[in-house]
Amino acid sequence: MKKKVLSLMLVASMAASLLAGCGGSDEGQSGGGETGGTAGTTGTEAAGGETASGEKLTVWCWDPAFNIYSMEEAGKVYQQTHPDFELEVVETPWQDVQTKLTTAATSGDLSTLPDIILMQDNAFQKNVISYPDAFLDLTSSGIDYSQFAAGKVAYSTVEGKNYGVPFDNGAVIACYRTDILEQAGYTVDDLTDIDWDRYIEIGKDVLDKTGKPLLSCQAGESDVIMMMLQSAGASLFDADGNPNMVGNDVLVKIMETYAALKTSGVLIEVNDWDQYVGSITSETVAGTINGCWIMASIQTAEDQSGKWAITNMPSLVGVDGATNYSNNGGSSWAVTANCQNPELAYDFLASTFAGSVEFYETILPSSGALATYAPAGDSDVYNQPSEFFGGEPVFAKIVEFSTKIPSNNTGVYYYEARDAIATAITNVVAGSDIDAELQTAQDTVEFQMAQ
Repeated sequence: MKKKVLSLMLVASMAASLLAGCGGSDEGQSGGGETGGTAGTTGTEAAGGETASGEKLTVWCWDPAFNIYSMEEAGKVYQQTHPDFELEVVETPWQDVQTKLTTAATSGDLSTLPDIILMQDNAFQKNVISYPDAFLDLTSSGIDYSQFAAGKVAYSTVEGKNYGVPFDNGAVIACYRTDILEQAGYTVDDLTDIDWDRYIEIGKDVLDKTGKPLLSCQAGESDVIMMMLQSAGASLFDADGNPNMVGNDVLVKIMETYAALKTSGVLIEVNDWDQYVGSITSETVAGTINGCWIMASIQTAEDQSGKWAITNMPSLVGVDGATNYSNNGGSSWAVTANCQNPELAYDFLASTFAGSVEFYETILPSSGALATYAPAGDSDVYNQPSEFFGGEPVFAKIVEFSTKIPSNNTGVYYYEARDAIATAITNVVAGSDIDAELQTAQDTVEFQMAQ
């Protein structure tokens, strides 16, 4: 019965988090992340068209601790029944994936693309619509899409056709160093079910007593803004897909809250992804708020095992519909039109990401990659305690969080809008007027949409 309940929770969580909107990120840097990882490769940088073996697939994705690890484990699972299979995973940051895809598609030369790429969910439809010849239709590939939540599948569906295989869940978690909180006289319970005003109050006290801020993020990025936005079910677009920034009271409140976090010192900004992870693992900050995939990066600090705990994020103050739950990140796998052996790619994905509970049981404890493959919800692994996170059954807790995430409208021009908002918040923190910056942001997106 316990398994059945967990399975139902997982399905509900997937529907909620995915209707809500990733990795993700959004600009999140890991599973759901966009800018995660440094340029590099786990093999030679070969595109799909250059593979020598008919039993070999080349994949582009980012983040060694999450996406790359998961894909390589999928390769091991598939090799159990296909011993001649080879998998080459080329570490490629999300921005580079997008740039290389755009260059290949606009030039009409797809030969530079690999067999499989990882695609941010929020970018999937726009890329397929913009570059329809770059992707293979997976609708009749043998992948059973009924095993995934409809909301997740929808991200990679265009005109009723499936172009992606769902991967990770991006439910937002707040992670805290319990030993640092204890020094300031707090526990994780004090930061559970709170609003941002209380968060700033506690954060200032922790900073005063320990010298450590509660939160860090990348300067010039809008992850925190977007997580706040979705936590209230709000969006940068209206129901018709038009920019909705000017006169958006929820967005104004969010900008004010972010500015207060920065001014108070509770939030510090760093220059890039590596510095962000470093600020967490080196104890520069006492916590972080991000998609659940961030657990993989946190756990690279093995000496900190048992010193971390997770809970939900703060809610916006004075906003109707505000919750303590959001989503950041989330991605799906696409097969490119340059794939030299589509049938192999289809079978590989159908047998692993879309067909193996064993695979998801393997990657969950190490990476925190919560499945969007429904049968994995029957696994006892989801209820196992995590020694690193204080012995709590954190995966079951994250599933519960996912069931409470409000849905919102991302819009086809999601990334253009979030980039405009990132510029706006940078200027607001520097002293610019919020309303003026939101007007500029909306004008920018409207101009881009008109091109």
